[in-house]
Amino acid sequence: MATALKTPTFEDVLKAKRQISPYLRPTPLLRHLALDRLTGAETWVKHENHNPTGAFKVRGGVNLVSRLEAEERRRGVISASTGNHGQSVAYAARLFDISAVICAPAVANPLKVQAMRDLGAEVVLQGANFDEAKENAERLAGEQGYRYINSGDEPLLIAGVGTYTLELFEAEPEIDTVIVPLGGGSGAAGASLVKHALKPQARVIAVSSEKAPAGYLSWKERRLQHAKNETVAEGLASGGPFELPQRVLWDLLDDFVLVSDEELLEATAAMITGTRNLVEPAGAAALAGAIKLRDRLQGRKLALICSGGNISPAHLKQVVDRLG
Repeated sequence: MATALKTPTFEDVLKAKRQISPYLRPTPLLRHLALDRLTGAETWVKHENHNPTGAFKVRGGVNLVSRLEAEERRRGVISASTGNHGQSVAYAARLFDISAVICAPAVANPLKVQAMRDLGAEVVLQGANFDEAKENAERLAGEQGYRYINSGDEPLLIAGVGTYTLELFEAEPEIDTVIVPLGGGSGAAGASLVKHALKPQARVIAVSSEKAPAGYLSWKERRLQHAKNETVAEGLASGGPFELPQRVLWDLLDDFVLVSDEELLEATAAMITGTRNLVEPAGAAALAGAIKLRDRLQGRKLALICSGGNISPAHLKQVVDRLG
């Protein structure tokens, strides 16, 4: 019989902050006036692209891997990822001298694949998308005895990534709206936990792609829903939702918006020019959502979560073409 998943709490986020602080520095929270013009509100960006792996997920990876039992460390870990989660597991495994295998789709972002390999992970490229890579990872875990790290249904991952929202409110307590990209949902779940505990009158809004709406449909229907998974933003690409983040989101998430892939690419261009940072399409999703909700955000103080900056050359060319 499967063990019931433990829903993380705000106390777990506080513990995660203490656990990861020796290894990860707080990321910048910066005001970008160029983005105010696009959103119609006072706009801050939480630059998770400044993490060692270029994305927010490393917080969860370090929190989880640092707590593994000796037997789990001996067996090594395996996970599935389109890139950023895989880098987080690879980074943490290297930090604690544990072997790591990452299963990624055959068409995974080549920069992210190379980054995982540079961190010492074995990368298995198989499957057309994340969901097929996940099936491969689960199969190999059963065959080889690895400790399987689910990219969504892990309480320690959610608590770990929740630390960026904790940092955000510590730096700017008057922020009243946090807009978060959503792929598997750990970032939005962590943000909702922290907001509910520290500033319940604030709002957390999740953003996903219209071409990968499983997370949105699951949140809306209050039950897990599978859907197509064809978005240009691999960080948002999930055809199947995760139970644990959704359970948190059903209770605590304030709103959810879908954006088109065209809006994601336009927002990526705007983030690059407006913040002078490289940003991947998933990392620009919060801005795409804010632009779409502009009329509802007037007079608010926004924090956009720039979840990652690991843009592929192909996507960067698409964005540069928009800049003329």
